[in-house]
Amino acid sequence: MGRDDMRAGDGDRKAVAEQLKSALDEGRLDLSEYDDRLQRTYAAKTYADLDGLLSDLPGTVPVQHSQIQPAAATAPAATPVQPGHSTGRQIAQWVGPYAGVVLVCSLIWLITSLSAGHLTYFWPVWMLIPLILGVFGQAFGGGGGRRDRKR
Repeated sequence: MGRDDMRAGDGDRKAVAEQLKSALDEGRLDLSEYDDRLQRTYAAKTYADLDGLLSDLPGTVPVQHSQIQPAAATAPAATPVQPGHSTGRQIAQWVGPYAGVVLVCSLIWLITSLSAGHLTYFWPVWMLIPLILGVFGQAFGGGGGRRDRKR
């Protein structure tokens, strides 16, 4: 009985699955081909079945040494927020655009009221409620979960 006829163990299947994952991460396999090969990996019974899954792939390189950077590594690092130091800046980042929405809604209300000849119900007040709650939440409630937390 040769190596090709020997039954493969779970550890062997896992090692092949990891090599296939590395090939996917490096862009040498597309997702559908990876899925097909992974299914055949876990269905393989012998070493010959497993060897056939990797025969057309060159030796895989660990993700840390590959030319392609993982998506998390290419994203700019977020600067940690110090409590109480930049709450005003956080508020200003979203209050400005949202206040613009409230202003546009108020102008629409004013135009419709003028065209109706009398003041109609001031419905833009409902747009102010989230704005007010958001300002208080950012100022007093810890930033609304936007701060980086230690993992």
